Amino acid sequence: MFFYFLGGLIAGIAAAYWRNRYLQRQRRRIPSVWPLKVRPMVNSRERKVWLWLTKVMFDQQVLVKLPVTRFTIPSEQTEATHWYKLLNGVYCTFTVCGLDGKVIGCVDVPGPGGLSLGNQTLKHTLLEQCNVRYWVVDPDNLPHLTQIRTAFLGEHAAMVANDKQLDTRFQNVREHLQAAVTRRRQSKSAEGAGSGFTPLSSGEFQESRLASGWELNSFVSPLDSRMDKLQ
Repeated sequence: MFFYFLGGLIAGIAAAYWRNRYLQRQRRRIPSVWPLKVRPMVNSRERKVWLWLTKVMFDQQVLVKLPVTRFTIPSEQTEATHWYKLLNGVYCTFTVCGLDGKVIGCVDVPGPGGLSLGNQTLKHTLLEQCNVRYWVVDPDNLPHLTQIRTAFLGEHAAMVANDKQLDTRFQNVREHLQAAVTRRRQSKSAEGAGSGFTPLSSGEFQESRLASGWELNSFVSPLDSRMDKLQ
């Protein structure tokens, strides 16, 4: 009787063992239909900061939800496995790096419940020791562009940002000027159509030459009244 019981016990253990092995192989096997679907990289709050950050850091690269283990390395390689397991789940919402791939700073966007102090402290101390800036940005209270650019890139970069803003404003002025010139041309054309005779202005004469294929690479003269957008 005892031998029957022992034999059944061994058979049960063996069956359970082979069943577990089979299930493990099935999990490792590539499925023909994946039980997954695409989801957005960011939520609405994070997206607001993302768009703002790409404009503020126009001369840098902005990466999304990168783990800190991707751009840090342990001082002792023998401890690499330990620190990887500990930090692999730690990531920042956005990581700012230069065109050379060197990380400059990280930005976190708190959720509706905020960001825990322990989480912030861990990232702040870790990144500070790696000479990487760390900011927490509230999408409803975005800082001024010079603040974050100065913190991440230095005062010179903030001055470049201001120059970029000046270029944007100057571009807006040029667009308004182009619109005014276009309206004036249309007004003159309407007056000429009413009189039955429309003399060609110097700008319109240049247009006719360009339309016929003349001087396609000629320099654009000041106050040119062509319809093309000013560059």
